[in-house]
Amino acid sequence: MHQALYREFRPKKFDEVVGQDHIVSALKNQVKSGNIGHAYLFTGTRGTGKTSCAKIFSKAINCLSPADGSPCGKCEVCKALDDVSNIDILEIDAASNNGVDEVRSLREKIKYPPIHGKYKVYIIDEVHMLTDSAFNALLKTLEEPPAHAVFILATTEVYKLPATILSRCMRFDFKLVSKDDLMSILKRIFDLSKIICDEKSLEAIALAGEGSVRDALSVADCVVAFSGQKITYEATMEILGANDRESVINLCNKIFEKDLGGVLDSINNISLAGKNLVSLGKEITVNIKDLLVIKNCDNSKKILNVTQDIYEKLVESAKTVETGSLIEFMKKFSNIESELKYALSPRTLIELTALECASFDPLKKN
Repeated sequence: MHQALYREFRPKKFDEVVGQDHIVSALKNQVKSGNIGHAYLFTGTRGTGKTSCAKIFSKAINCLSPADGSPCGKCEVCKALDDVSNIDILEIDAASNNGVDEVRSLREKIKYPPIHGKYKVYIIDEVHMLTDSAFNALLKTLEEPPAHAVFILATTEVYKLPATILSRCMRFDFKLVSKDDLMSILKRIFDLSKIICDEKSLEAIALAGEGSVRDALSVADCVVAFSGQKITYEATMEILGANDRESVINLCNKIFEKDLGGVLDSINNISLAGKNLVSLGKEITVNIKDLLVIKNCDNSKKILNVTQDIYEKLVESAKTVETGSLIEFMKKFSNIESELKYALSPRTLIELTALECASFDPLKKN
């Protein structure tokens, strides 16, 4: 059975974690010094390394001879913790175990000491999904945990956590991984997997990851499944749907040119291609925002997550419209985003908004 790239190449040591140097350094120092806290909070966007770091740290604090703060992977404790049946490192999905009964059960089991290592580690993923009563039950455990217990709470929505929980945890914020770091990861994995990939395809896949290692590797999996061991730029663009972005750019150009017939024709073509028209409104807003960035930011290429081909098309498009008009268009399409979800005819709403924008006269108060 094929194993997804993000699972096959999940980091097993801190040195393999990319883009989170500030967190890796802090965790490695804690392992080296032996000053281990009882509760940690890992927060950040999906696919940035929260669970991977939690698993590495869990093994490192139990390892008999950690190497530069990472688990050695060779001692008897590391080997025991690698066994799927081990109960010293427990990973709990709060999305499906979010009730007070589950937390009470955890509190009952936590009193028992670890079997193999020094610490018993509880990794609670998506912790923001716990109910209020479950949080209250967890709070008592976080206040007075046994000496052998370590909690690692992971979440993508930290603002949903009660302040009482936040105040008892050592917090680490995981940031988005840069395009260059994603390209570096992809290149290493492709080399190990004997997959040939050119630089343009590598950049396109990295950009599609939008700062998430897991998302980038999932896209890479799709591209490899489509094109085999030799990835071409054409195949990559086919999978990524770059033509969708080009169609949105062309639609916006028709609006800027005040070509009402062209606007309707573009929307019709997009609809015939099977495009989700509810998401089209948001994509138009994003496209307009990108044009505003190009017109007003000197480092626009660095800010925008687009391929070179798309960037060049956006630059040409930006030359045909004024900033004031773009702001008005952005307002109009932003205002209909929530309405599109419940509209009986999303196409009609998009057509009406696009035609209003195409008829916009900056000299008049519309």
